[in-house]
Amino acid sequence: MNIGYPQVLELVGQLPEKDIHNLVKYIQNKFEISAKERIRPQRHRPIRELILQAPTWTDEEYNDYLEARQHMNQSRLK
Repeated sequence: MNIGYPQVLELVGQLPEKDIHNLVKYIQNKFEISAKERIRPQRHRPIRELILQAPTWTDEEYNDYLEARQHMNQSRLK
């Protein structure tokens, strides 16, 4: 069934008041659950596991970073 928003509102308006209140509660509950899932989609992993799986720099990459950082520090206007 493919109906638009105005048609949905018209159909809801035809429901008895008790059913409208039940529908509102149902939608609010669904939205609340959906929002919580978006905020926290998976369980928190232990910090040790997170650290062990994190990307790391090689010695060469780290030395390149230090060199670039040194150039940036020296080029700042004082």
